[in-house]
Amino acid sequence: MKRRFFLRLAGLSGLSATSIGIGAWLRSRSQRPQETYAEGQIERIIVPPDPNLPELVVIKGNDPGQMVQRALAELGGISRFISPGDVVVIKPNIAWDRTPEQAANTNPQVVGEVVRMCREAGAREVIVTDISCNDPRRCFQRSGIANAARTAGAKIMMPDKKKFKETNLNGDVLTVWPVFEPFLSANKVINMPIAKHHSLTGVTLGMKNWYGIIGGKRSQLHQYIHESIVDLASFMRPTLTILDAYRVLFRNGPTGGNLADVKVKKTLIAGTDPVAIDAYAAKTYWNLDYNRLRFLQLAQERGLGQTNFDLVRTQIVEI
Repeated sequence: MKRRFFLRLAGLSGLSATSIGIGAWLRSRSQRPQETYAEGQIERIIVPPDPNLPELVVIKGNDPGQMVQRALAELGGISRFISPGDVVVIKPNIAWDRTPEQAANTNPQVVGEVVRMCREAGAREVIVTDISCNDPRRCFQRSGIANAARTAGAKIMMPDKKKFKETNLNGDVLTVWPVFEPFLSANKVINMPIAKHHSLTGVTLGMKNWYGIIGGKRSQLHQYIHESIVDLASFMRPTLTILDAYRVLFRNGPTGGNLADVKVKKTLIAGTDPVAIDAYAAKTYWNLDYNRLRFLQLAQERGLGQTNFDLVRTQIVEI
């Protein structure tokens, strides 16, 4: 009777047998990982808070490189985040076979400048990578990111199925899942998303960008997209988040393609509170309050950051 009652509720709430099956499939991936990583993997890349510095900075200007420099200066300088000898992984959005003008991928000038600053700070190695949705070589090349990052001194890493490690993410939905190895072994990780509309979540910003660290059947996760976003954000807490809003894809995301859907905002949003950054961008560009975005609410409940960005130390600068 309990089973019949559950199925009746599922039917009333619009759940299909497919959805239920996918949920069971996701949770069935809770077997022992093939390779275990230290519990301190997350902690060693997080920068301690500084009450004398802003947690969120908004830079408006015309030159993406100068905007990056000013953002880092406001946050305490690149040396606060990167130390000599660090292995740094930079995670832009390089998911789509699109040009910079189409605003589906992170601005290559922003990526290049972050690479340069990391090298200047003494990083032993700077890796730029992403798990693309379209053909990776075309995405990395056409986005302009491969050339900009390589010129600035980064190593470009294309997805390689031999370099995924089954890893226990300890999430509510995501348990054991294949994670691209550079994200597990780096000393520091910098998240560099672009601000875009998303057909399922309303927006795709910093936390959604972590979908690009995992392999497997990622499309299955769309059944529990808000929960999986927060599981990934909880596991992969960044050293620093730099959100590219120089060009913003306002409609038909996340793939885009039509220049009419893009607006030039010439803005960079950076900081140490990834939840506040996402909440600020969602409100600023789509007028979406955090209480309309479930993944933001879940992230605050997990202690990942503050949804009410008015409570976060903020600096807004025009250069």
